[in-house]
Amino acid sequence: MKVPVPMTRAPFKPALQRAVAHALAHLENLDKLPVCASALFDELRTRLDRPLMEEGVDAVTVIDELVRDAATGILGSAGGRFFGWVIGGSVPAALAADWLVSAWDQNAAIHACGPAVAVMEEIAGQWLKDLLRLPAHASFAFTTGSQLAHVTALAAARHALLARCDWDVEGRGLAGAPPIRILASSERHGSIERAVRLLGLGIENIIELPADSQGRLTVDTLATALGATSHVPPIVILQAGDLHIGAFDSFKELVPLAHRHHAWVHVDGAFGLWANASPKYRYLLEGVELADSWTADGHKWLNVPYDGGYAFVADPGVHRDSISHRTSYTTVVEGARDQIDWNPEWSRRARGVATYAAIRQLGRDGIADLIDRTCRHARMLVAGIGDRAGVEIVWTPTINQGLVRFLSPKPDATASDHDARTDEVIARIVKSGEAFFGGTTWRGVRCMRVSVCNWQTSEADVERAVAAIQRALST
Repeated sequence: MKVPVPMTRAPFKPALQRAVAHALAHLENLDKLPVCASALFDELRTRLDRPLMEEGVDAVTVIDELVRDAATGILGSAGGRFFGWVIGGSVPAALAADWLVSAWDQNAAIHACGPAVAVMEEIAGQWLKDLLRLPAHASFAFTTGSQLAHVTALAAARHALLARCDWDVEGRGLAGAPPIRILASSERHGSIERAVRLLGLGIENIIELPADSQGRLTVDTLATALGATSHVPPIVILQAGDLHIGAFDSFKELVPLAHRHHAWVHVDGAFGLWANASPKYRYLLEGVELADSWTADGHKWLNVPYDGGYAFVADPGVHRDSISHRTSYTTVVEGARDQIDWNPEWSRRARGVATYAAIRQLGRDGIADLIDRTCRHARMLVAGIGDRAGVEIVWTPTINQGLVRFLSPKPDATASDHDARTDEVIARIVKSGEAFFGGTTWRGVRCMRVSVCNWQTSEADVERAVAAIQRALST
């Protein structure tokens, strides 16, 4: 039987009410639910891989079956016991605002398509620059995440550096253009490499510079690399919190050095740039405001729903010239900010609304407290784990990232034995459902990453995670 499109006065109400009930059942029980997704891939495929039907299904039935079939395949990353990767949760106002974004269904490409959400994005961008202590005159873009934020910022860098060589890259393309070198740390995130590929700059033009024992670029290393670059000024990539140990480059030394060589300095601050919102930790970012572009994520430390990334460019002119587009059917509102002038997308959701709501809910003090509290919990976790037999602290958190290693009890155990033991213990912890951690290889050593980003993480969550690790070690 064909299911007609509802023509009642409230066609959305039944499905939305059911979705709210399911969402609250999930969110309000995160403390009781396993953090892991226990369903196997084949099991989920069997549940969800339905044949494409000729006739539709009632909306409430769709929602109920969707939730039923996804059960045990949803990570508890919204809760306080998730310590994998660098993933935050969602503060209530941001989540609720994001639901409204879907309900309003505005195409946030230009002001005329959604006047209110365009103004919210404009204001949220100004707030972000204030919180992150970036230049007030800088331009900004709301992107899907730091990956597209890197693409946006480095497109501006490509435009600016090639313009100095009298090369119009937007008009002439890259064929025959002078090559741009990218000087980046060995500790750089993979999203930098992907941005370089997408922009046609070529990963062979990335010059990898060794980091010191603290995960930072040194002045001597960068000076030598800058002295060896070609006549085209390079792009220098600096880190504000690398993903393994949260290392920060010395911006106050490296940015002026790079600028003396006419380089463009881009800062990858996916989560570390948020340390500038904390009076306690902003010393780590001294001089970062001198750079030419920056990226950060909201779905990490600000705790807004996916997806929410930010790009900032010190020179709005090169940002706009590298991204903006106009058509005859674009409606221009005098004095208004059109998002398409700063973002690589055309059709896009109003992702700035969640950021606006999160900042409103938390305020400057609340954001600082969120940063400080999660850093404290990261240290508590590492310290609580590290005093157990068979555990080695590889990195004590500077901010919210730490590394530990689990040692094999075998006599004469090798490095490979310790690596295998580390992965084995991580798997046991995750399988328990009590906490979620991920593994990584850092400088040739297999480790468990400790990453604390969620606003809901409490001391009780930390104690619960430490107890789960102790049980996994004794199994």
